Amino acid sequence: MIGPGKSRSLVKAAGVLGMSVFFVSQANGDDKSTSLYKAKCTVCHGATGKGDSPASKNMGVVSFSDPKVAGKSDAELKDAIEKGKGKMPAYGKSLKLDEIQGLVAYIRSLK
Repeated sequence: MIGPGKSRSLVKAAGVLGMSVFFVSQANGDDKSTSLYKAKCTVCHGATGKGDSPASKNMGVVSFSDPKVAGKSDAELKDAIEKGKGKMPAYGKSLKLDEIQGLVAYIRSLK
């Protein structure tokens, strides 16, 4: 039998472990976001988001870790994905809101 003090410790440990798994999976992006990024974004932004693909260099794409991009809010990134920006096409009609939000989270994990 587990006493009250031990059960609280177990609950806390399980909570910490659960949150750790959640944050690691969020930081690494889920499979759907990873696949979407590879399909829609890699050509221009590069596999690691550094803007180091041949197309990136021709179009002047900057790294997601660049302060100009990293300093943008999630809403601003969502807006750019949805409506497009500069040479970037709009994806608002071809992607669902949760997919766009997943891409924003994935982009954040790349910096």
